[in-house]
Amino acid sequence: MNDPATIRRLYGRAQGHKLRKGQAALVDELLPKVAVPEDGTVDAARLFGRDMPLRLEIGFGAGEHLAGQATAMPETGFIGCEPFLNGVVGALGHIRDGALDNVRLYMGDALAVVERLPDASLDAAYLLHPDPWPKARHAKRRMMNHGPLDLIASKLKPGAEFRLGTDDPTYCRWSMMVMAQRQDFEWQAKEPRDFLQRPADWPETRYEAKARRDGHEVWYFRYTRL
Repeated sequence: MNDPATIRRLYGRAQGHKLRKGQAALVDELLPKVAVPEDGTVDAARLFGRDMPLRLEIGFGAGEHLAGQATAMPETGFIGCEPFLNGVVGALGHIRDGALDNVRLYMGDALAVVERLPDASLDAAYLLHPDPWPKARHAKRRMMNHGPLDLIASKLKPGAEFRLGTDDPTYCRWSMMVMAQRQDFEWQAKEPRDFLQRPADWPETRYEAKARRDGHEVWYFRYTRL
């Protein structure tokens, strides 16, 4: 497995528009209660006070998918990682409004959390509409590279699911190429509609809805960890 130190680097802005008073209050009051610890092992018992199934979302945007999954599976713990403050605020709003006590958030690089998970501890991992870095010279920045995937694979249980969603044609082709080179994942698709139609248990995100309004095709990839 590649050294995480050689595959992890954040690019982009940490914050967009200025927070309103209520949003700032969420960050000050709710985030400390649901934040993933900055160091030490990250497991369900530490995060939620008991053993339970554990799922991870890498880059949760405004938190629609994360909240939808957490609502549908209240006996499963969810870790959401997002480097952008405005996205974290969105997720905090969902946690507050839905009284979700099975979600923990990390504002920062997801791989800093993934590397602290016990091996074979995740029941699922989600990577939805990651930054495609479409220029060839930026390809190494993509999450869908063997270094990050080696790390994610080591944390997934055998039979666990890895999901990828994208509306970017370049990222779609790149991801298919990368995953075809791996021996530790099996693509679940048997026919085109299996990756062209959003599964019923895949809550729509704000970004995905916008992509469809803009006329973009969206692809849904589901892989099983062997």
